[in-house]
Amino acid sequence: MARNDKLIHARLRQPSRIRPGKPMSREEVVELVNKIVDPDPAVKSSFDANHLGKLESGKIGCPRPALRAALRAVLKADSDADLGFAPPAACAVTVDDMNRREMLSTSIGTLAGTALAVYPVIELLAATDPQNAPASVGRDHIDHVLSVADLLEHCDNTRGGAVAARTIADQQLREAARLLTVPCSPDLRADLYTALAHLAGVVGFMLFDAYAHDDARNRFTFALQCADIANNWHQRAMLLSSMARQAVWCGQPDDGLTWTEMGLVRADRLTATERAMLHTVRARALAKLGPARAQDVLAAVGAADEAFAKSDPGEDPPWMRFYDVAQHHGDTAHALFDVAMRTGLTTEAADRFAYSVLHHAPEYARSRAISRTKLATLTMIKDDPRKAACIGHEALDDAGPVQSLRARDDLRALYRASGRHATIEDVRDLRTRVAATVGVGT
Repeated sequence: MARNDKLIHARLRQPSRIRPGKPMSREEVVELVNKIVDPDPAVKSSFDANHLGKLESGKIGCPRPALRAALRAVLKADSDADLGFAPPAACAVTVDDMNRREMLSTSIGTLAGTALAVYPVIELLAATDPQNAPASVGRDHIDHVLSVADLLEHCDNTRGGAVAARTIADQQLREAARLLTVPCSPDLRADLYTALAHLAGVVGFMLFDAYAHDDARNRFTFALQCADIANNWHQRAMLLSSMARQAVWCGQPDDGLTWTEMGLVRADRLTATERAMLHTVRARALAKLGPARAQDVLAAVGAADEAFAKSDPGEDPPWMRFYDVAQHHGDTAHALFDVAMRTGLTTEAADRFAYSVLHHAPEYARSRAISRTKLATLTMIKDDPRKAACIGHEALDDAGPVQSLRARDDLRALYRASGRHATIEDVRDLRTRVAATVGVGT
């Protein structure tokens, strides 16, 4: 096969992040691609610089779809053709050519006509019984997946990723994944994968909220695969935002920055609300990188505000309804909170947290509880500890019915921040209540 000049030139057009003035090396491409294909660092990827070299030389002409998608994102290509790859249909073996039971038992399978060599799909399907799957996928099956996703999302927003809820949620995802083992007509295929991406993203976020981080990454990866097969850029943006949020929370802001920047690769294809969401999470990642990035954080918050000013909910997909004016204020406040804590600069964090607390709809109890807790912490450190104690009691009231490990950890952070004012009676009462509610030993 002839050398793949399109792929080579696509790489050489990308500037290196570590060698100013130089193009991206194969090693840099491989690192970014592997973060998309398999974000779990414990899993060794088979894609390396040698593999990329074979793609560029033309020795390998049909990379698997998950790898194609990652290369498109990293090299900022609109299509497989831009990278010199043959259409998937010309490369893949169809499901009808295989025994489905063998497919489920192998580590590399062919899934609904598309070869996917990433483990989350196999793990999900291996735990299901294909014999109980329908004879074929119908519109009613897709609608059911979407209704389950919406129900679980409501449960997650109001109650958090409680252990029982997330166990049930993950089982619902496994049951839905059975639909990938049966025939699906071409006119329903994109809708099926979009529905599964939505459900897997909701389950992934519940697992993240319950600190089941490896499982959450697994589900997010599966969801991202489905969104790519559906060619759904809106779903992809939402998932990369969720993956970035998890990375930032887990102390991996550089990974979070990578996810958001990949989500913004083709910002022109996204709604204003989606762009605002990604810029906001990008700001949160930058804020965790330290005081030296403070101006970058403020610029990212400005970009988020500018995008959100153009937001039109009528243009947004259904899953974006969570990112309303209250969510935007709360999310940007988190980034500004870190700047205030790390640099001493005066920011709008307190005002934005206060706005989000007042305007969150009842459905978003977890978001309101977290915003109020952070407002109490900021007030405790920067302002009036007695006022902070009052806000803290209200945050505890909010958090009462919410089974979120993230919300509980934020309350523990408030407890630690209040230590300097422990001689004040109001603060002492708050500390006693926090300790009784969530414990402070961990």
